[in-house]
Amino acid sequence: MEIQAAVTDGKGAPFAVQAVEVDDLRPDEVLVKVGAAGVCHTDLIVRDQWYPVPLPAVLGHEGAGVVERVGANVAKVAPGDRVGMSFASCGGCPTCMSGRPTYCHDFFARNFGGTRPDGTTALSRGGEPVHSHFFGQSSFATHAVATERNVVKLDDDVPLEVAAPFGCGIQTGAGAILNVMRPPAGTSVAVFGTGTVGMSAIMAAAVAGATTIIGIDLNAARLELARELGATHTINAGEEDAEEAIKAATGGLGADYAIESTGVASVLRTAVDSTAPTGTTGVIGAPALGTEVSLDINGLLVPGRTVRGIVEGDSVPDIFIPRLLELWRQGRFPVDRLMRHYDLDALDEAAHDAEEGRVIKAVVRT
Repeated sequence: MEIQAAVTDGKGAPFAVQAVEVDDLRPDEVLVKVGAAGVCHTDLIVRDQWYPVPLPAVLGHEGAGVVERVGANVAKVAPGDRVGMSFASCGGCPTCMSGRPTYCHDFFARNFGGTRPDGTTALSRGGEPVHSHFFGQSSFATHAVATERNVVKLDDDVPLEVAAPFGCGIQTGAGAILNVMRPPAGTSVAVFGTGTVGMSAIMAAAVAGATTIIGIDLNAARLELARELGATHTINAGEEDAEEAIKAATGGLGADYAIESTGVASVLRTAVDSTAPTGTTGVIGAPALGTEVSLDINGLLVPGRTVRGIVEGDSVPDIFIPRLLELWRQGRFPVDRLMRHYDLDALDEAAHDAEEGRVIKAVVRT
């Protein structure tokens, strides 16, 4: 079967839409006709090879669409079902079996390996392999080959172009708050970076009942929107000292919880230093592999601070994404305000707009 897909041929190469061939489905696979796919920071850093995903590849990992065909063993969805697509996991390792698939023992290979677990790819071009199964989907295309485990059924009233980004960035930011931090009502949350992940965390903190919600960024327009979406305070880190401003906003105590979504090591250090005694910092932003950060050990030890990594918001997508979509329906989680839509053949433009901060969440429609 021939489809149209945005192929990334090499490091830093443009997303070029061209014809590729799709392999036959395996028993656990699902062919999805993609309606929309979000453009995530991770797509861009993989294009630039911060993470060693083999190229050429079709990227895209926030897809939504309609099931066209299913493999012989698939029971969760059927042709005609509307689905969102999220990350891939094995289902059999200790963390998957304990309900924590975001920390699957085979997470990196299944999401960044560019192939099925057996080393084959679902896509080819002129008889030569094109790497597929990026986050179990490779959804920058008219069709995606996903697996039964990483598709989530959607209700008919949810637009695909709204649902698509829930598969990664939105559930990551919201889950960091609602699944991991779980801030009690009346507590304080500082969010470093007000992109899709950070804005989702701000909205989730408001849902959770946090009463001091601080957005930190360098982009004045994003900070203004953060105020509209739930932030009680905003800090332009290019104009004032973020740590001092956070402590001022929290009566000198520091934030009870901090989210670092920028992937900048120096910002992570500031986030940790900005938390109150026994405060927790969640690390979400993804820098290049090998990036290190320097922390004052006594600054962790004496105040009893915690620093922990958070992948995909500790989400079980089949459970968490529908819950977030219900909050969206009720107007309590208006993530569609972050989105701007593009055609698939304008994916490269969408990527550049995202990199330059002209759009928070670019979504391509096929």
